[in-house]
Amino acid sequence: MKTLQFREAVCEAMSEEMRRDDSIYLMGEEVAEYNGAYKASKGMLDEFGEKRVIDTPISECGFSGIAVGSTMTGNRPIVEFMTFNFSLVGIDQIINNAAKIRQMSGGQFKCPIVFRGPTASAGQLAATHSQAFESWFANCPGLKVIVPSNPYDAKGLLKAAIRDDDPVIFMESEQMYGDKGEVPEGEYILPIGVADIKRSGSDVTVVSFGKIIKEAYKAADSLEKEGISIEIIDLRTVCPLDIKTVIDSVKKTNRLVILEEAWPFGNVSTEITYQVQEKAFDYLDAPVIKINTADTPAPYSPVLLQEWLPNSEDVIKAVKKVLYK
Repeated sequence: MKTLQFREAVCEAMSEEMRRDDSIYLMGEEVAEYNGAYKASKGMLDEFGEKRVIDTPISECGFSGIAVGSTMTGNRPIVEFMTFNFSLVGIDQIINNAAKIRQMSGGQFKCPIVFRGPTASAGQLAATHSQAFESWFANCPGLKVIVPSNPYDAKGLLKAAIRDDDPVIFMESEQMYGDKGEVPEGEYILPIGVADIKRSGSDVTVVSFGKIIKEAYKAADSLEKEGISIEIIDLRTVCPLDIKTVIDSVKKTNRLVILEEAWPFGNVSTEITYQVQEKAFDYLDAPVIKINTADTPAPYSPVLLQEWLPNSEDVIKAVKKVLYK
């Protein structure tokens, strides 16, 4: 094993796949000359050249469309958004072209493309740069949505995403790029659509994904001192959703808390809650609790932002509530 930063894991995944397959290329704002806005493509221009690592204008709709079109001529593009907030400028290309080419062509064209970049909040970036759109993309048939929380998962899942013949939304975080973790020396690939139990427990199931899962770990350490054991499931992939792992855990703990950094109406937590009550209602000893952001745009004020975001204390309160403590 070796220790890598999250950004290095992303860079390794892309570089290894580009060495393996000449049809893969990377394009986006500042990915080449600047080595990526968050240095996630450091050194790739030097290795692969300007025809395969391409700096684009600030035109998400334009370069997303070029990338989608290039899949129809045999290419496998990786498109980097400086933040998924900017994907909204190119969302027509993602929803109406990338997600639908296979069906609308009667299976004649596949669309092997990865759209990647950071999602959700990252400090005082205010309302337009702090949004989480995982559930938006997951709602659209034809898209897979991956949100890793550590370097190991990021590398293995990004390699899987690049090899997939359908469009994949791969979401990272500005606040995770410096996170360090152990990654195997050799090649490995993680399957898309498989959740991972990060911490085994017996009293309450806590489901989360992405950087916010760190708050669940903090809560688990605190609750352990009080004799409360929580099982933490990292979804890793939002769509397809590994509901089986969640339900198997709920059948053991009989209680479920879901932690998600997203607006509360109609999000990933909502879907999990529905599926659990449909498939495991008789196993629940308490109502499902979901923890989300406040139902407002993200504030700029650090004091208000702290109130807006879910945290470990929210998890502790929710766990105790489902335990009737």
